[in-house]
Amino acid sequence: MNAALSKRIERALADALDEPVHITSTATLGGGCINEAARIDTNRGPYFLKHNARGGALFSTEAAGLEAMRASGTSLAIPSVIAFADPAPGAPGFLVASFLEPGPRGPDFDEALGRGLAELHGTTRPAFGFDIDTYCGETVQPNPDTPRWIDFYRDHRLGHQLALGRSRGLYDGAATASFERLLDRLDTLLDEPAAPALIHGDLWSGNLHADGHRPALVDPAAYFGHPEAELGMMTLFGGFSRRVFDAYAEASMASPDWRARNPLYQLYHVMNHATLFGGSYVAQAVELAARYA
Repeated sequence: MNAALSKRIERALADALDEPVHITSTATLGGGCINEAARIDTNRGPYFLKHNARGGALFSTEAAGLEAMRASGTSLAIPSVIAFADPAPGAPGFLVASFLEPGPRGPDFDEALGRGLAELHGTTRPAFGFDIDTYCGETVQPNPDTPRWIDFYRDHRLGHQLALGRSRGLYDGAATASFERLLDRLDTLLDEPAAPALIHGDLWSGNLHADGHRPALVDPAAYFGHPEAELGMMTLFGGFSRRVFDAYAEASMASPDWRARNPLYQLYHVMNHATLFGGSYVAQAVELAARYA
């Protein structure tokens, strides 16, 4: 992190905390493929920092997602946002949040995760979507208010990804026809939830941490959707025990046959990986769509 960025962050923290803040040291942390991450130590204590100069409203939308999850009252640990700025010409963007002290997972960690996730999903509002468009990775997620879940998922998740993939030349005519048949059939394959649920939106094992012994969620792609959409990403790459899902089912209104629809919710994230990375994800997306077309 260069001196100019350090000074911007110090000023932003001083404005947020209403007192002078000085960064005394930084330590690079492992992160995702988009941002650089670090622990910064200051005269006010440690904070978590992520930053990049690649553009987009990544940090303001992440801040909105974290704040929505914190406001839900879930027992899961959610970092508090201290300061943020989106990238601008000549000025990298950043997000500063409370630092989650790492610790070992306690014996009831998986139980607490499943129950805390059910609490998060208990937060609702009248329409599907979110106050702003968010990001899943570097892909914009359109979040317009939509009365019906199946319409939202068809148009603003799968249909959006299909349009992005076609614009990149990922899907030929036969693949596109398969996707379109699937979109036409969604009403027969999915159901409407009781109410829109606040979901993390990108919950893979890399976005789960331990804050002391408590499960903590970071890096959301938040919106109000079907709770089963959360489970799609959780099952796609693994990393969550059966006890997590059992505890979630016990504490929520989860349908006992949710796994029958799970591949259709995995499909969105496979298509997003195809959009971002290409490669074998393209064939995987086409195969999943063809299974239901």
